[in-house]
Amino acid sequence: MELNQKYKITVLLPAYNEEQSIDTTISKIRELHPDIEILVVDDGSTDGTMRKAIEAGASVWPHPYNIGNGAAVKTGIRNASGEWIIMMDADGQHDPADISRFLENIDKYDMVVGARSKKSKTSFHRDLANKFYNWLASFVCDFRIQDLTSGFRLVRKQTALQFLNLLPNTFSYPSTITIAFLRSGHTLKYIPIKTHERSGKSKIKLLRDGSRFFLIITKIATLYSPLRIFLPVSFLFFMTGLLYYLYTFITTHRFSNMSAVLLTTAIIIFMMGLVSEQITQLRYDRTE
Repeated sequence: MELNQKYKITVLLPAYNEEQSIDTTISKIRELHPDIEILVVDDGSTDGTMRKAIEAGASVWPHPYNIGNGAAVKTGIRNASGEWIIMMDADGQHDPADISRFLENIDKYDMVVGARSKKSKTSFHRDLANKFYNWLASFVCDFRIQDLTSGFRLVRKQTALQFLNLLPNTFSYPSTITIAFLRSGHTLKYIPIKTHERSGKSKIKLLRDGSRFFLIITKIATLYSPLRIFLPVSFLFFMTGLLYYLYTFITTHRFSNMSAVLLTTAIIIFMMGLVSEQITQLRYDRTE
């Protein structure tokens, strides 16, 4: 029995001004998987995106105005009829032929993510930023993150609904849902994919969205594993205070006020981390 016959599956395509590629993407998915529901969430497009999506045979849920890629994903998760949802970009970067590789992992993992290989069409500065975010998220989750910002993923709808309130309305939703899944004890698998050059101009701005990614990683880390954030900061203040004390002791034979402030700050941050960890544990205890 085909997997898409055994399971009800929805392919979710968040779209904003993607009239150049949306119909081609839908047609390729329909050709390979005729039984899969294709749901396009049109995020207030000002071009012919919605019309082309309807003509290509997809179900369309429109936003009255542009809210953000993450908001479109949240709308799609709420309204998808499938018990499993495949999220992918509507701009032609993701290959619909890879969908079958995701479906092979249904019921084996809670989430399957496509990790972009070196053969993918990506810019150098974005690759460099992704490496930093992957490293930071790997430290926070104690799990090797291969591609934190990939938008091509398979997830069970009921599981994704548990984290919907955490997802931002922007392009940062992949980072949030990945860290939230891992820190909640859900399983994740990466499969290598090759992305193509997108149609049209990218809507992600490196400086604006890059800083947003960093803040979201820090926020989710503090929510799910606060000591992973508080402990390094506390250690940094402690070592700075200790080294400054050694310097002043050697040069002036005294314990300076600055050393006292730095060491006290280190203790306060550490204790705040412990309290945050206990609050996090209480929240886990109340979660089924």
